[in-house]
Amino acid sequence: MAAVKETGLGWTTLSVDDSGGSVQAIKNDVTNFTFSTPRGVQDVTGVDKSAFERLLLLADFTITLNGVFDDQAGQAHAVFKTVPSTSVARTVTLAVSGQTLANETLFTDYALTRAQSGELTWTAPGVLSDGTVPTWA
Repeated sequence: MAAVKETGLGWTTLSVDDSGGSVQAIKNDVTNFTFSTPRGVQDVTGVDKSAFERLLLLADFTITLNGVFDDQAGQAHAVFKTVPSTSVARTVTLAVSGQTLANETLFTDYALTRAQSGELTWTAPGVLSDGTVPTWA
């Protein structure tokens, strides 16, 4: 059977909870993003080895969302403007091609940039908050 390869077009879900815990669909404001589900490793190589020997450790999740400023209710600015003043985990849900990844995330910054050309954009980095292993469903 031939592999079915896909593009990253047409994300069905990109939502982030606001500070009150209400899900907000902000995919229209997000222009690009990166996320990662790395595992830690421990080097356990003995002096009797000629190559590395490692053990897998804890799982993690990180995300950086980038977008265009939109201060309408329920959009990106309304979601992230409370990052500096609240300490709450927010559910981030990503879905594409029937695959969903949802994680409890702490956002660590909400940085706005006004470019020389006049663009007003933002970046919001986040990290896993609750110790639940990131799992695609």
